[in-house]
Amino acid sequence: MTMPEAPVLVSRDGPITRVLLNRPRALNALTMDMFVAVADAVDAAASDGSTAVLLQGAGERGFSGGGDVKYLANCGVEAGVAVLRREYELDHAISVSPVPVIAVMDGVTMGGGIGLSGHAAVRIVTERSMLAMPEVRIGITPDVGGHHLLARAPGRLGDLLAITAGAMSAGDAIALGFADHYVHSSRIARLVELLVSGVDHVTAVAEVSEPAPVSELLATAEWFAPIADAVLADDAAVFADPVSAASELLAALEGADRAEARETAASVRSMNPASVAITLAQLARTRSEALSLEAVLRDDLRVLGRTFGLPNFTEGVRAQMIDKDGDPRWSPARVEELDRAEIAAILDPRFLADEEPLQVASPEA
Repeated sequence: MTMPEAPVLVSRDGPITRVLLNRPRALNALTMDMFVAVADAVDAAASDGSTAVLLQGAGERGFSGGGDVKYLANCGVEAGVAVLRREYELDHAISVSPVPVIAVMDGVTMGGGIGLSGHAAVRIVTERSMLAMPEVRIGITPDVGGHHLLARAPGRLGDLLAITAGAMSAGDAIALGFADHYVHSSRIARLVELLVSGVDHVTAVAEVSEPAPVSELLATAEWFAPIADAVLADDAAVFADPVSAASELLAALEGADRAEARETAASVRSMNPASVAITLAQLARTRSEALSLEAVLRDDLRVLGRTFGLPNFTEGVRAQMIDKDGDPRWSPARVEELDRAEIAAILDPRFLADEEPLQVASPEA
């Protein structure tokens, strides 16, 4: 009998530690076992003399399509939160690793895949890269510290991406702060060769990098930023009443002269209304309080723990990933129908008695 290969392959190759997400048939969807294996590898590299950790995904389709949401939608709140806790601990550990983590986002990189790569010391995209935080499409909100990146994107493009589950090309990812270097996929082997031969990671990446492609998404800010700024400028007000903020933003987009604005409104209308309002609130809080990655991850654990048990998450996963009919039946169906008290309870920064805050050792503290 042939034994299946491990979902994460870890090896020492010359002076570097290589970590390969190894579920290519599932687009390297992330599981608890994978989080533990990657965390162990990053931790070991910090004390075994490794000069860098090279993090890649197996197969040609992508680095990682994100967490195993089918499991999360059906495992129960307690088990789901336990998985997220381990995932967020790893995301943070990668961000503060004394040994630089080099993440190669070749191909599809979404959700949890951005959590592993977007906070790394060196973030590489290729001509095949497609990045997204698609959580509002399945009834939850961007997590894995995504708000920390989205909130700092220029022209309020982070807000736009978050509430439309929009995608980024390689050029977009670099322009919006999700990646640092553009390397053609044909040059990744040369990068590995240089790192294994002992060339320091800065020199190695510089040798194989090329100028980033133009970001087409940046042009969207010309019309979106003025609309969003007019409605969302007061971060405190947005966090206090995100239902009104989301409703006003949709009204402004629907009433705009530009066809792109009206199309954007239609896209937002197709997402989970509660997710849209909560996401705008979390982005406003992240900006107004200049939250660190650690603080954002703490928020993520609290907010997702409160939304996992709601029917919209199960419904979103059904529509997008199980039945794949693309027609989720959200409850309520419109932002304007949201219960403000329910949204406020989900967003309340105070931890409840049965909620254990994320605990990570952080130099940011």
